[in-house]
Amino acid sequence: MENIESLKRNTELLNTIDWEMTPEEAVRLYLEWGNNWARGNYVIRSKNDETCYFSVSTWKEPPTIYLIRRNSDGAKELAHIKMPERIRKAFIKEHGELKGVYAVEGIVKTWLQKELGAA
Repeated sequence: MENIESLKRNTELLNTIDWEMTPEEAVRLYLEWGNNWARGNYVIRSKNDETCYFSVSTWKEPPTIYLIRRNSDGAKELAHIKMPERIRKAFIKEHGELKGVYAVEGIVKTWLQKELGAA
């Protein structure tokens, strides 16, 4: 599994990241095929269609950023990234202590894009 340093060097993988994809949208697209027509941007036609996106998991401490590759067969964690303390605190302040999976947005997304040279 990659970390932020190895991910910085993996240009091929970095170029596949969909920065607008959210965990909810990925599930809707890849696991609930019947809903694909409803919003129109993506159409999943086969198991070869996939997306790579970031999410934040708070199921374990500390909250961790994951790079996920998802297709209709399932999801694979490709990288896990530890947030710096100031980013983690800002994330918790915004989202509270609730356990779950969150989209990468706001300060977390800005920091991550800067770190990976995608900003």
